[in-house]
Amino acid sequence: MLTKKQLQLLEFINTRMHKDGVPPSFDEMKEALDLRSKSGIHRLITALEERGFIRRLAHRARAIEIVKLPESLGGMPTAPTVAGFEPRVIEGDRPNSPPPMQAMEVAVSAFNLPIMGKIAAGVPIEAVEDGAMNVAVPGSMLSGRGNHYALEVKGESMIDAGINDGDIVVICETSQASNGDIVVAMVEGYETTLKRYMRKGDMIALEAANPAFETRMVAADKIEVQGKLVGLIRSY
Repeated sequence: MLTKKQLQLLEFINTRMHKDGVPPSFDEMKEALDLRSKSGIHRLITALEERGFIRRLAHRARAIEIVKLPESLGGMPTAPTVAGFEPRVIEGDRPNSPPPMQAMEVAVSAFNLPIMGKIAAGVPIEAVEDGAMNVAVPGSMLSGRGNHYALEVKGESMIDAGINDGDIVVICETSQASNGDIVVAMVEGYETTLKRYMRKGDMIALEAANPAFETRMVAADKIEVQGKLVGLIRSY
């Protein structure tokens, strides 16, 4: 799963390489994506490399090789992501199982959700998305008919809301949020964080639930809500 900015950068690099035979410079990438500094491009390039879409060649300036493309850019189909996720029943095989009817009721209430990566509960970072792991989630935790996914929390900014470092949060995919909701928010196209959402005019306050962390005020047009917290899973 690529973010909007990651996809835009990959498309820009691919187009330029087909046209000129060489990748664009970091300054050209920064201008094309309307970013304020090249540090954002460095983060996007690193993210694309970690996800296996590009490869940086050592000892050569501006040397980027495209390894693969997502389907939206003409690449080969990959395993289903959150958008195409269909819940499936977890079939248990524990000994001393309950009676058949009771066992069936337990089974159909559990769903396997992909853990799509890590989300910052602290200073916003770029979320790592790989979908390599799954977690069993009670059906009662899933809200409505929307798509759901899970993220591992990194950081302690939401501890007063009962969300600790290492917890797994269950997110309902949505672009809408009401004041007081705890949301997955993308800031300026590449930084992602888990915070409480409060709209104040044309600004959005991303509020921590820990007095050690300050509230971050961001222009509403720089925030993209990607999902809303609907559940939490903790391992001891």
